Amino acid sequence: LSLFRFTVKRPFSTSHSSVDSNEIKKFQLLAHKWWDEEGEYAALHSMNDIRVPFIRDTLLSMSTNYHLGNPLSGIKILDVGCGGGLLSEPLGRLGASVTGIDPVEDNIRTADQHKSFDPVLAKRIQYKSSSLEEIVEESMETFDVIVASEVVEHVADLEMFIKCCSQVLKPEGSLFITTINRTQLSYVLGIVVAEKIMGIVPEGTHEWEKFVPPEELEHLLESNGFSVKTVSGMLYNPLSGSWSWTQSTSLNYAVHAVKSGAQAQSHTTDTQQHSATAGTAG
Repeated sequence: LSLFRFTVKRPFSTSHSSVDSNEIKKFQLLAHKWWDEEGEYAALHSMNDIRVPFIRDTLLSMSTNYHLGNPLSGIKILDVGCGGGLLSEPLGRLGASVTGIDPVEDNIRTADQHKSFDPVLAKRIQYKSSSLEEIVEESMETFDVIVASEVVEHVADLEMFIKCCSQVLKPEGSLFITTINRTQLSYVLGIVVAEKIMGIVPEGTHEWEKFVPPEELEHLLESNGFSVKTVSGMLYNPLSGSWSWTQSTSLNYAVHAVKSGAQAQSHTTDTQQHSATAGTAG
């Protein structure tokens, strides 16, 4: 197992897309399976039991005015890599206005079809077949919240992805991420056991090298204008099919980060300009 002790360095990428074409092909094949609660995405369905309250309660703790019954009313959420809408729908039911984007067109078709069964959701959620960077120009500082759940371990260029999140978030907006750590344990349980032995997720869904350690994710967030507020471990019990919070982040974990406000941003820019001019003066 010592072979898994190395750290995978992410070379600075010159690619213009965070979308990995190999990942697209994988998810294309499963696009019609999203709403089968006992199928390939069963673990994502049950993850809603903890990720939805995590998002809801964090946002409520930051807000002074909310509506009973529709606690997220008035909040604009971008669900990046929304798949078939498994997380977009419960957030819409809580009153949020949700935009779900996914580069796999068949996922968007599935999501659109499923929301159409509920007239309330049909009004609150809109889906678009798109990558994150494709909507940046039209959506600068548009959203109060971005959710990227089980997505960052599939992107081609993580730093670019985080930069784009910052661009489309309003100052002081929230970013929620759930993902998988890159540890010996996550290789054994997340790939060998979950994919090859138990079939909890389809074989080939994950590449261990693309798993992101929380320290690395925190560093990327902090260096791109975010303040990390929470990092919590998540544990899946394959026997009960349920998720719970745990102190250990050695497998799955969730992050809540807040984009710095307008004043902090202008201060950062001023500091950078000052140090740049100081450097040239020297």
